Amino acid sequence: MAKTSSIEKNMHRQRLSKQFAARRQKLKDVIMDATLPMEERFTAQLKLAQLPRNSSRTRVRLRCLLTGRTRGNYRKFKLSRLMLRKLASNGQIPGMVKASW
Repeated sequence: MAKTSSIEKNMHRQRLSKQFAARRQKLKDVIMDATLPMEERFTAQLKLAQLPRNSSRTRVRLRCLLTGRTRGNYRKFKLSRLMLRKLASNGQIPGMVKASW
């Protein structure tokens, strides 16, 4: 099980990224628009830099919902490989069966 503080920190980053997503996208659209003057694009770049770092989507780490493990996660299930195997063996994931040949 991961430390509770690291799980909470990641949840805080998720909340911030949702909160600032629209604002970040507007600023990025202004920055990428080549028809606008350079001064306007540069001011948008400065405003983007003033937003909190943790509001960026890339700062959010994929963690297992059950254990908080950061490595070996399946995005489709949002579970680590260990918990996925455990739940699949117990038959708790619909449609997933253990391979045998």
